[in-house]
Amino acid sequence: MIGFPFDNLRPRSFVIEPLARADAAAIANIHGLTFRQPWSDEDFHALLVDENVFGFVAREEGNRRAQPGGFVLARLVLDEAEILTIAVAPAAQRRGLGRALMDAILRHLHNARASMLFLEVDELNGPAVALYRRLGFKQVGKRPGYYETSSGRSSALAMRRDLKPGR
Repeated sequence: MIGFPFDNLRPRSFVIEPLARADAAAIANIHGLTFRQPWSDEDFHALLVDENVFGFVAREEGNRRAQPGGFVLARLVLDEAEILTIAVAPAAQRRGLGRALMDAILRHLHNARASMLFLEVDELNGPAVALYRRLGFKQVGKRPGYYETSSGRSSALAMRRDLKPGR
């Protein structure tokens, strides 16, 4: 039987699961593929032992040994939360993983009765900015020259989403 030459391009199914300390090296690898100044696995391990930090990872369904497709890490203190970082591996982008990871965070925060969620995003990251706006985030500030880019510096947009009705 001859295999179809584009079998490796078929969409894979991912499941969203809570992050564990054992995921530190794998998510550091994804972070390194997507950020100019990546965090180390030691950085992630230190965050994952903090009782206020939680997150989710996207794993290929039925293939536990495969590299995760993406992850999100957040911190919740009292009733305010912030996205610390979120990344989707380049090979898994444009498949809805960013949205699925954010949905998992929002569900978790709803159950925790959080009142608001903050994040910062590079203003040049159009797909991420568009996703956050679709999810109800509003720009509440701007940090000029915050991110290093290949052509200089770009600004971070500070965004907030109110999680409780009437806010």
